Amino acid sequence: MTLSAPSPLRRFILASGMTNLADGVAVVVWAWLATLLTRDPMLVTLMPITLRLPWFLFALPAGVVTDRLDRRRLILAMDLLRACAFALAALTIWLALPLSPAPDSGTASPGLFAALLGCALLVGTAEVFRDSAAQTMLPAIVPHDQLERANGRLWSVEMVGNALLGPAVGAFLIASVFWLPFALNALCFLIAVGLMRSLQGRFTPRRAGARNWRKELGDGLAFLRGSALLRLLAVITGVWNLLHQMVVIALVLHVQENLGLGASGYGLILAAGALGGVLGGFCAERIVRRLGNGTSAQWMTLASALAFAALPLAPNGWVLAAVLAAFEFCGLVWNTVSVSYRQRHVPDEILGRVNATYRLFAWGMMPIGLFLSGVVIRGAEAVMPRGLALQMPFVVAAAGVIVLTAWAWRRLDAGFAGADATGARSA
Repeated sequence: MTLSAPSPLRRFILASGMTNLADGVAVVVWAWLATLLTRDPMLVTLMPITLRLPWFLFALPAGVVTDRLDRRRLILAMDLLRACAFALAALTIWLALPLSPAPDSGTASPGLFAALLGCALLVGTAEVFRDSAAQTMLPAIVPHDQLERANGRLWSVEMVGNALLGPAVGAFLIASVFWLPFALNALCFLIAVGLMRSLQGRFTPRRAGARNWRKELGDGLAFLRGSALLRLLAVITGVWNLLHQMVVIALVLHVQENLGLGASGYGLILAAGALGGVLGGFCAERIVRRLGNGTSAQWMTLASALAFAALPLAPNGWVLAAVLAAFEFCGLVWNTVSVSYRQRHVPDEILGRVNATYRLFAWGMMPIGLFLSGVVIRGAEAVMPRGLALQMPFVVAAAGVIVLTAWAWRRLDAGFAGADATGARSA
């Protein structure tokens, strides 16, 4: 069956593309601006930790809210909140110019640093609720047998914005006018609000029984606990995300200090990596249909382990970009398998809560990974030159993913085989 591109799906994908363009700009500007205020790796990690911490704090409440409210309206509210937060950040930076040189410890402008942390917390909190609602909407827009293709197309557009155009645009803008990328993000979210306002359809889940926060959270947790495969996918994704986030901050400092590249070079490296993700999004359905869910998940996990191991070996920006392209390709195919399975097998009325519980494990590990990145760098600096110390998070992450792959290999095969057999009996 071919996937038609109905108007609601097109608008949904365009709105997601605009928000992810803003997220892609933010990938560069939050971390890069932190390095302009301080060279302390622990303080640099504080900015992305603040962005990711809300996933640990609010993932479960977001799931309950998503299963209670009109998901389209919730997305509109959260995108408006992010527009305001980015506008406030742009104004705060403009008022603080010119910036003082970044010290090796402490910050050049404590007031600006604190204000940006507050804006980042607002952005991260809104992202939790927005993404929880958006991931539950797609099954209401396309038939279940077309989810792999729809997810692949959606994530390809998201990758174009999040990791291809966004980082390049963000790097170019922050290299010239520090506050401008934050203002651009505010505009992107306002455009996304306009697109989502025009989306028609029923996006409020069916209510079952009286509202009770404890019981509703328990229902989502019980469903996840009762599905061995969902639990396995959550654990793999959580550990993988922790190790991935160890690389994120180390990559910024590694590109600056070891490879000698500026913001534009860093943005282009991320953009090149995104090309692999876009290709993965378009190839995911074909790979999954040919290899099956279990085999696809196995090989993508193994390939990502090899990509992690290759990161510290990349001698220049060109090779690093190629490694990131392979890395993002594997990640997009993995996400297609994982998310499509959840969307297809979890009832719509509890999909938000199950997603939230799943993502509490999967995304809640990110702040830990970011913190560990700073700890590893600081500890390594005590026994080796700084340039080599900046590569140590890559080494630790690579070792971790190799162990994860070995542990998960047979479990993935058995889990998807059992799920496929159960589905066949049900049919």
